[in-house]
Amino acid sequence: MKPFDRVPIGNTGVSVPRLGLGTAPLSGMTLGSGLFGGTPHEVALDILNRAQELGIGYIDTAPLYGAGRAEARFGKSNFTTAPRDSFVISTKIGRILQPVLGGLQPESDPDGIGDLVAVDSWTRDDVLRSIGESLERLNLESIDIIYLHDPDTQPYGEKQSINEAFPALIELREQRVIKAIGCGMNIWELPLEFIKRFDLDIILLAGRYTLLDHTGLAEFLPECVERGVKIAIGGPYNSGILARDLSEPVTFDYEKAPEHLVARAQQLTEICVDHNVDLKAAALQFVLAHPAVATVIPGASSISELEQNIAMVRQEIPPELWSDMRANELIPQNAPTPT
Repeated sequence: MKPFDRVPIGNTGVSVPRLGLGTAPLSGMTLGSGLFGGTPHEVALDILNRAQELGIGYIDTAPLYGAGRAEARFGKSNFTTAPRDSFVISTKIGRILQPVLGGLQPESDPDGIGDLVAVDSWTRDDVLRSIGESLERLNLESIDIIYLHDPDTQPYGEKQSINEAFPALIELREQRVIKAIGCGMNIWELPLEFIKRFDLDIILLAGRYTLLDHTGLAEFLPECVERGVKIAIGGPYNSGILARDLSEPVTFDYEKAPEHLVARAQQLTEICVDHNVDLKAAALQFVLAHPAVATVIPGASSISELEQNIAMVRQEIPPELWSDMRANELIPQNAPTPT
């Protein structure tokens, strides 16, 4: 596969490369959930600058990632001085960042933002505020894609999203303030309801269509194909289990992986070894084969991981590998695979 071939997102004028970069690991914070990486400021900038040098043309971020640090680090990277049409940037709404009383001040912070804390909100006012503040941290004049972020985390999230956030995003798209809109979630059920209710362009689906987790395949992805909604796949390695040495403890969805999934990942690994293919290559190319999927956005906590992701998309995979995975019931019979 060619990692930098671009796929158009409907008639939005946005096209994304098959491989992008997720910035959660560049957030500089380590939280109990394991979602955020502890990448230092300078290392994160080196990774972003190398991504720009290598031609990575899609960067996804969010206010939640390090409470603004991932966005702020992008804003200090070489992307901000590159031609604006050379990359696509997406960020999210759903968290407003508030200063931490007595916390680190911006002038003492290499990221320039100080200590902030995320507060969940999907109201119209906070949508507008969030986008404005993201633009400042990103050091950009425009954002290409806005995702509504994780409304399932609060009991009021779905109602606020339907009544306020999505109407605000649709209005901004009509005004051409932003080009494409969607939602980013770790479940497929609520995005399915959203695409039936609103004219959305792209969904960031994290972890629910991977080489190991196919739960989005039967109902959600066919509906996306039918409606012309594109998919960005987040978490293609399911937070580590498809990218780590399985002889050591690994994570699935940011928690310790259960034994039955480790055993399944070991089976996948054995087939990959038999065909001289890296498991990560199979993980990335499997999701990219689905017609609904426009791009995959793995994170990287080092330049070597970034460069390896590019190599994994390019790696040749014999069709017999997919046949063996089907024969061993490791992937669904109807799951598209690369040709």
